[in-house]
Amino acid sequence: MGSYRPSQSETGVASGTAGGSVRGAAVRRDEVTFDSQGTACRAWLYVPASHGPAPVPCIVMAHGLGGTRRSALEPYALRFATAGFAVLLFDYRFLGDSDGEPRQLISVPKQLEDWGAAVAYARALPAVDPDRIALWGTSLSGGHVIAVASEDPRIAAVSAQCPMLDGSASAKIALQHASRSSVVAMSAAALIDASRALLGLSPHYVPLVARASEMAAMVSDDAYEGCIAITPPDWRNEVAPRLFLTLPFYRPVTSAQHVVCPTLLIACEYDKLVSNAAIESTARQMGGKAEVVRLPIGHFDVYLGEWFERTSTAQTAFFTGVMKGNVSAIVNG
Repeated sequence: MGSYRPSQSETGVASGTAGGSVRGAAVRRDEVTFDSQGTACRAWLYVPASHGPAPVPCIVMAHGLGGTRRSALEPYALRFATAGFAVLLFDYRFLGDSDGEPRQLISVPKQLEDWGAAVAYARALPAVDPDRIALWGTSLSGGHVIAVASEDPRIAAVSAQCPMLDGSASAKIALQHASRSSVVAMSAAALIDASRALLGLSPHYVPLVARASEMAAMVSDDAYEGCIAITPPDWRNEVAPRLFLTLPFYRPVTSAQHVVCPTLLIACEYDKLVSNAAIESTARQMGGKAEVVRLPIGHFDVYLGEWFERTSTAQTAFFTGVMKGNVSAIVNG
């Protein structure tokens, strides 16, 4: 698997605020900031330069566990923007380019607050149609978008690839692939970190991902290689492990029945991090509102090469069909 390092020609945009062309369609990217609970979240806002005076639909995006907007998400954003959508791609508080202390803190409740703030910001943009806001998530954020949509009936569409929809099931999968000593060490680290948080001390960090013989939140050779392949050189491979005391209780699958918008679920059949059974359960609960695309790949394969092409094409067609009324464009799996 090759490393993802976007070039000028691949992205079609320069760093910062700039314009360029992607497959012949001009796309503008602006650096923007919005407030979430008093903390600045930073995002890239993509707008098709050719859009007319009428507001356009918008897709709000964020990464999964420990990732940032710079971790292989821009190619997806550009595909969507090239197809005529505005895109808001943001970093959570405490991660990436956003503010917030302590750094590398992953909190499910706070990330859900960030999603709510991002959606509110997108709805207020003059170029955006507030009633055509879609959510895009991957891995942990794939669960977030289901949770957010279950509480917000105005969301027009959701796409979730390799989504973490059942923390309990994911914890069981992790235990199957980790050594006993690694499990004990991670449990101890989580308790130490939680204790330090109660005392107002800095976090006790652990690696987010490591090879099978080491200790980390995700432990396997394929997880390590897959994660490193999609992250930029300055990515921080560490996390405050207090998260793992509560993550098993996060189960967006239980709220799927309350999602009222069309939803695309992309399942990776050889996924060693999230439960495909939870994806199927989510689809059953949603009935005709959900569609599942099943791919014979692992968790990190969706971001690169052939599988990026297939997933981005499927999701672009899905969003186009739902939010632009082109029914024939909806992917049929």
